[in-house]
Amino acid sequence: MNNYKQLNESTYDDLSNLFKMFADPTRVKILYNLVGKELCVNDLADLMGVTKSAISHQLKSLKLLNLVKYRRDGQNLYYTIADEHVEKILSTGLEHLFEEQ
Repeated sequence: MNNYKQLNESTYDDLSNLFKMFADPTRVKILYNLVGKELCVNDLADLMGVTKSAISHQLKSLKLLNLVKYRRDGQNLYYTIADEHVEKILSTGLEHLFEEQ
């Protein structure tokens, strides 16, 4: 038996939506590329070989769930991972994948 208490439906929905953000390879690549770095849309697009529009669209979703944050410098927005929890989710997922191989 686990030590988790039952949650309300809204919290289950929120948790499910959080994990949905990690279900898209482009979003995962964006997050992975932002670990320990601050990058703008152009940098991410060049690094990943996708359009700026595609990056912007995914960043909007990531911002809505507080997975990334940004700072403005003139007309450019520079993105980073929102906090250590996001990095921990990525690293835990990778640990799980590599331990099974």
